[in-house]
Amino acid sequence: MPRPRKSLINLSDTPYYHCVSRCVRRAFLCGEDRQTGKSYEHRRQWVEDRLLLLADVFCVDVCAYAVMSNHTHVVLRINKQKADLLSVKEVIGRWHKLYKGMLLSQKYINPEVCDALSEAEIETVKNLAEVYRSRLFDISWFMRLLNEYIARQANKEDECTGHFWEGRFKSQALMDDAALAACMAYVDLNPVRACLAKTPKESAHTSIKKRIEAATSHQQPRHLLPFAGNPSDKMPDGLPFRIEEYLAVVEQTGRQFHPKKRGKIDDVARPVLTLTRVALEPSDWHALVCGIETEFKTVISLEKLMSQRKKNLKYNSA
Repeated sequence: MPRPRKSLINLSDTPYYHCVSRCVRRAFLCGEDRQTGKSYEHRRQWVEDRLLLLADVFCVDVCAYAVMSNHTHVVLRINKQKADLLSVKEVIGRWHKLYKGMLLSQKYINPEVCDALSEAEIETVKNLAEVYRSRLFDISWFMRLLNEYIARQANKEDECTGHFWEGRFKSQALMDDAALAACMAYVDLNPVRACLAKTPKESAHTSIKKRIEAATSHQQPRHLLPFAGNPSDKMPDGLPFRIEEYLAVVEQTGRQFHPKKRGKIDDVARPVLTLTRVALEPSDWHALVCGIETEFKTVISLEKLMSQRKKNLKYNSA
C-alpha cells in the first residue's frame, strides 16, 4: 500500500530527496514521435528553465537534474533554515514571482502604500506570509509548480486536455552521503545510459553539463547547490564533496556497464578529470548506483544496501 507523502519526506531523517516524474502513456515530454515525426525536443528547455526559476524562488536547492524524453529526474535539498531566516517582505516577494497574491500582500511590499495598512491588515499579511514560508521549503509544492506548468504548456501546444503526468512524482529519501553521491551520479549519467550522449559533457539539459562547463572556468553554476568540500564543522553550505572528486566518480561510473542500460562512456573518450579514489568498494558503489530505481523504493542508503546483501547471503546459504 502506498505511503502518504508526508511520511516519505521527513526533515528529521534527511533534507535530500530524489524525485522522478513520468509522462502518461503515449505522451511526449521531449524526444520525437516516430509515428508522426513531430519533434518535442524544445520542451527540454521548458523544463530546465522552469526548474532553475523555481530554484531561485524556493528554499529548495537543486543538486542534480536530467530531462529525458518521457520523464525527469531531480535531486533536491530542503533548506528550511534559509526559509526561516527570510523576512516577511522577502517571503512575499518570492511568492509573488509565481503568483499575484492577495491585494493586501501586494500593498505590504509596496513602499508607497504599506504605511497606510492597519494593524489588523498587517497581522493578516504576516499570517499569510507564514503559509507562504512553509510552502517555500515544501518539495510537494516545488514539484507541483514544476509539473503543472509543463503540463499546461504541453497540453496547450498539443491542443488537448487531460493528464500529462502519470500522477504525483515518485520520491526517494537519500539517507547518507553515499546514497546522495550515487543518486546524483545516476541522474547525471541518464542521457549517457540512454545513448542520447556519448559523455556527460555532451548531455544537454543536465546538471552535469552545467557543472563541467562552469568547472572549466573554476566556477560553479549559480542555480545549482555548490560543492563545498569534505564534511567538517567549518564547511560552507553546500554538497559534502569536492567537485573534482565528484566529476571523477561520475566519469569512472559512466565507463562501467549498467546491467539494465544500453549506454556507457566510450573508453577512448578523454576523461573530464583524473580519477580519484571512491570511499566505497567498487562493487558496493556499482550496486548502489545500479539499484537506484530498481532495488530501492522510498529510501536509499548504504545501510539498506548492506542489509539487503546480508539477507541474500543468508537466503542463498539456507
